Amino acid sequence: MQIALITDGIWPYVLGGMQKHSFYLCKYLAQNKVNIHLFHYNNSNFDINKLEFFSDEERKYIQSSIVDFPKSGYFPGNYLYNSYKHSRLIFEIIKPTLSNYDFIYTKGFTGWYLINQKKIKSISCPPIGVKFHGYEMFQPSPNFKTKLQNVFLLQGIVKSISKNADYVFSYGGKISEIVKSLGISPSKIIELPSAVELKIVSDNIQPTSENIKFLFLGRYERRKGIEELNLAIDLFFKLNPNSNCEFNFIGPIPNNKKINHHKVIYHGTIIDSNSLFKHIKQNDVLICPSWSEGMPNVILESMANGLTSIATDVGSTHLLVNPKTGWLIQNVDANEIYKTICLVLSTSPEEINQKKESALQLIKDNFVWETLIKKLLQQLNALK
Repeated sequence: MQIALITDGIWPYVLGGMQKHSFYLCKYLAQNKVNIHLFHYNNSNFDINKLEFFSDEERKYIQSSIVDFPKSGYFPGNYLYNSYKHSRLIFEIIKPTLSNYDFIYTKGFTGWYLINQKKIKSISCPPIGVKFHGYEMFQPSPNFKTKLQNVFLLQGIVKSISKNADYVFSYGGKISEIVKSLGISPSKIIELPSAVELKIVSDNIQPTSENIKFLFLGRYERRKGIEELNLAIDLFFKLNPNSNCEFNFIGPIPNNKKINHHKVIYHGTIIDSNSLFKHIKQNDVLICPSWSEGMPNVILESMANGLTSIATDVGSTHLLVNPKTGWLIQNVDANEIYKTICLVLSTSPEEINQKKESALQLIKDNFVWETLIKKLLQQLNALK
């Protein structure tokens, strides 16, 4: 099988959950001897031409085309403008080879121009699938400015691209409901969750001690709910000054978003996977209070390393976090986050350990790449 994978970057050349998903998608397709033509770009100091994060065997099946993302001065809608230009640059490169592929998998806006050209029948090409991560622009917004951007800049274009594509990829759950609400037939939706590598999945959990450690994992982004989490932590220590619990943050958090308290610890960005997972394992409960999400890698990776979770019921999060595996909250609200933290602290270590065990088993049974990539190939083969 020949697949064109058109992405807005792959991890670690570009950081982000969508980019990590693209990396593992490419990696495991190559491991299954699928020929991949990868269209991507670099936003790091690594030499992208080496593709050194793939094995020698995997690289045999990967053809790489680097298409730089255009840059322009800031103006309202500049990202969309540059995304459209980027999609057109990609189209000019892929156009002569369209007949070579069995399927074209596009991420975000990267297939914008290609999908439009197929829609107006100016080209002939194989089926095109599009993935817009979590369709966050159709989920709750953290503020009025973001809501305006979603409504007036993003929603119409995303809806158009999704309807014009042959297929739409979804993590399932609420993401599929959003896609259907755009007027897209269920027969056009390919559901496939995200996953982790089996080799990172822990054999056992670390038993919970009396000093419970909470973890926030990720970069600063307004929709991630750090403001609300900070308010909840401030309230917690104000009302519980003698608590032994601890809050750890891993990721590039700006100094003006940090809490000055000896029980709140910032570890910065950790790129090395072994070091990252070692740090994750030292915690008990991941906190993911996002306003919008797809299927968060941070939850998948934390559960795979034996943590339970507090998370908002957005995107496909509820497919991971439920009463057996953690605590699902309905609103990104500081008081609700605070109450849930208190609920965790009032829960016995034995019950927390049971949630950890259930979370770990859920990952082992349903969310590993080695299994899911075969399901994807079965679905794509059925489209021939």
